[in-house]
Amino acid sequence: MNPVDLSLLGPVAEGQGTRFSVWSPDAIALWLCLFDNEDFETRLPMARDDQGIWSLVMPNAGPGTRYGLRADGAYDPPAGLWFDPDKLLLDPYAIAIDRAFEHDPALAAPRGQGSDTASLMPKGMVEALAPALPPKPPLFTPGGLIYEVQVRAFTMLHPDVLQEQRGTIAALAHPAIIAHLKSLHVGAIELMPINAWIDERHLPPLGLRNAWGYNPVSYFALDPRLAPGGIAELRDTVAALHAAGIGVILDMVYNHDGESDMLGPTLSLRGLDARHYFRHAADGSLINDTGTGNSIDCNHSVSRRLILDSLRWFVAQAGIDGFRFDLAPALGRLADGFHADAPLLAEMRADPLLADRIMIAEPWDIGPGGYQLGSFGENWLEWNDRYRDDMRRFWSGAPHMLGAFATRLAGSTDLLGQGSVARTVNFLAAHDGFTLADLTAYAHKHNEANGEQNRDGHGENHSWNNGVEGHSEDPAIQAARVRDVKALLSTLFLSRGTIMLTAGDEFGRSQQGNNNAYAQDNAVGWIDWAGRNRDIEAHAFALGALRAATPDLHDIALLEEGAVDWLDPGGQPMTPNRWEAPDACTLMLRYRRSGVTLCFNGWNSDIGFATPGGEVVVPARTIMCKVPS
Repeated sequence: MNPVDLSLLGPVAEGQGTRFSVWSPDAIALWLCLFDNEDFETRLPMARDDQGIWSLVMPNAGPGTRYGLRADGAYDPPAGLWFDPDKLLLDPYAIAIDRAFEHDPALAAPRGQGSDTASLMPKGMVEALAPALPPKPPLFTPGGLIYEVQVRAFTMLHPDVLQEQRGTIAALAHPAIIAHLKSLHVGAIELMPINAWIDERHLPPLGLRNAWGYNPVSYFALDPRLAPGGIAELRDTVAALHAAGIGVILDMVYNHDGESDMLGPTLSLRGLDARHYFRHAADGSLINDTGTGNSIDCNHSVSRRLILDSLRWFVAQAGIDGFRFDLAPALGRLADGFHADAPLLAEMRADPLLADRIMIAEPWDIGPGGYQLGSFGENWLEWNDRYRDDMRRFWSGAPHMLGAFATRLAGSTDLLGQGSVARTVNFLAAHDGFTLADLTAYAHKHNEANGEQNRDGHGENHSWNNGVEGHSEDPAIQAARVRDVKALLSTLFLSRGTIMLTAGDEFGRSQQGNNNAYAQDNAVGWIDWAGRNRDIEAHAFALGALRAATPDLHDIALLEEGAVDWLDPGGQPMTPNRWEAPDACTLMLRYRRSGVTLCFNGWNSDIGFATPGGEVVVPARTIMCKVPS
């Protein structure tokens, strides 16, 4: 059979009306459902072509039209067939929805055992689109600073942002926000998921809600809680950030959708074509390589097209500079495992609109062969959890860490050194895990507020508490923690490769020891701008300026033989015995061409370093950078 022509899926303007098209090859009937202002529903049968595409042209369905879909066919969930005309479905290509998703058990009722779900479902909306933006190269340059932002949490408590704008994408364009980003020398903000999502079913009974968005229902429509102005709001905000020299990267979740496992809701893909959109085992059960209940079949031609179309949509309509892919091995997993040249990854590289975008992989999931750090190839940047863990272990005082510390500092060429540049994205803290400040104040996670008896979240954090677990009024302990946060920030900003900082870590934000705050859409997860530590913030600003002004620090070219000297505090070349000493935690790095010298002191006492300009005393557990004038 010829490849399915998917060029006109979704709502497409046709004359004064709209053509609605959806792919559902196993359905025996499919209806377009239009809703008026009183939510009265009109069901209209759609016609099927020989490739499984159902279509209907509505002459008067212009912008503002609200709609959904219903599909009928066999109902056999173990076989991947979930057809149920009582379930109103979101068009996978809907570009906007009229309200946010809310979980309700009725959305998951088996066929014949529940009521109609139209009143529970957001409706797709037809919108008049602005012309596509002219193609421009990405604004972000690898080697710069990526600033990870959870949109809602970032500005909910910001004193300068208008109350009605707090928590939205539009707030990111506020002059006070842009000024802060500029002070850090941010190269691009990376927005955690902004596509429409739904809560996991265990959260509402606990009085909690998903705050992070890693449970998408739509790959096109933005969540109305974050973008009440839809794609135009994102477009305007990106334009404002671009005008300030700041790129925008979107965190995309293509590895699964919010319909979960066999007990999950039927919202969109499941009700239209679960057999093809999701991966299934030989016995018909859903494969769960994501830990969320289902896994999108990113190798199926229709899934690939859906993913590629949504990426193109955000580039063409909003000017997005790049994408970070959650659990990225899913994008390249074939029947025999992960392949960097899998069809979807190859198509992304070859696409004229996507080929030059910044592409960042989170290179792991929980499927077989799921840890793929270093495997994505020259055109990709990759989150480097080895950097995170080795640097944390060094500063926590773990033995035998100096060699690993130096390797990570130099760009992790042992892991990500293919080609001529360092592809590592160095980070010490991200949205999942301890904040940078909590890393120095909690030896153990404290996730009780999540309602799972502290079972969730990472157990091995390589963290420390400076003598007291959690908050302390002791000035000495407070000073030690500030010192350690500064050392961690310094390590990050002085490392070779692209670096990533999570919003608020530059001024000591805390989540009260919660290292999995995905369900804390409250003061635990919101950034406390009024309470930020100005000392740490000033240190971060200075580091941002230093990195931006010092080519050796933001250059991602792999270090050539003899480009740097690795020295002990006395200025002598490091010897094998010194590298391998269990308690070794002092090091001097000198760039030969520029003379930039970095002195690292992990000891609990001050140490003198014999630098080319004379001896300098580096205080305990701090770093000093000397740049020749």
